[in-house]
Amino acid sequence: MNKVILTGRLTRDPESRMGSNSTEVARFSLACQNDFVNRDGERSTEFINCVAFGRTASTINRYCAKGRMISVTGRIRNSSYDAQDGSKRYTTDVIVENFEFLGGGNAPSEGGNFEPRSNNNDSMSNIETTDVSEDPYKDFGEEINISSDDLPF
Repeated sequence: MNKVILTGRLTRDPESRMGSNSTEVARFSLACQNDFVNRDGERSTEFINCVAFGRTASTINRYCAKGRMISVTGRIRNSSYDAQDGSKRYTTDVIVENFEFLGGGNAPSEGGNFEPRSNNNDSMSNIETTDVSEDPYKDFGEEINISSDDLPF
């Protein structure tokens, strides 16, 4: 089964295009924090490319902007293309099947009304942040150290 669930913030405004058969396409990248906290108390972030089509793309293009937090479900697609220099390039994208607005930004109100995103950079002032200066797992007992040799992958 090829199933992906991501939660993260858009790293840029979605790129809106019209695909074949006049299908709307939205390309964007999500910044997703890993659950693992390293010895310095820091979490790494993955930047994951996503593509949506049709009505899903239309909604994302209209209501999502850089910094907006969303949850995405979809599938992974690997593909390749020939670059202008003749070399073969490989890409990995998440094909978005569904998504949900999460806190902050231009979230739909409880009445179901939406605020379309503006073309200015004011959306960054609406970003909700969480203080992660303290380890949220500090009261869960002793730390367990696992060697990479112990992992099955």
